[in-house]
Amino acid sequence: MLTVEQVVASNKANLDNFFGLSHQAFAGVEKLVELNLSAARASLNESTAHAKAVLGVKDAQEFIALQTSFVQPLVEKTVSYSRHVYDITTGTTAELSKAAEAKAAEVQAAVLGYVDSALKNAPAGSESAVAFFKQAVSASNTAVESIQKAAKQAADLAESNLNAVTETAVKATKTTAKKR
Repeated sequence: MLTVEQVVASNKANLDNFFGLSHQAFAGVEKLVELNLSAARASLNESTAHAKAVLGVKDAQEFIALQTSFVQPLVEKTVSYSRHVYDITTGTTAELSKAAEAKAAEVQAAVLGYVDSALKNAPAGSESAVAFFKQAVSASNTAVESIQKAAKQAADLAESNLNAVTETAVKATKTTAKKR
């Protein structure tokens, strides 16, 4: 049976956990805002410099060379920006997932403790029901572990694919720039 102190302690722990997760989420958002401000500032400066250079162009060859020299770094910067966004979001997600998994394990242990306590006081003749309940809890734990493993594998695959696409895009841009 739960006591008032246990309920209060549980609520306090849940509130502390919520605020901890909120701080982690806001830290990730803050990193994204800083990255976006930095990228916007750099883009504005580069666009201004490029516009001034375009105004000074004297012929078509110079214009083509100027455009080519502008596009190559732009693609690389876009890829770099995307990589930073990906790193920030996956890092924040990993931190949040780790905290959620820890909390889930804590809750699971508490539930199992309550279940064991309740089952010890089960009336005689309920052994099959107790065994069935324990089996159901075990099956749900296995399912949660499988889902967590599958999610990690999916994240690893997505990162691998992102790296491959990024590398291909940069190589294609460099190849195109060399041909001009």
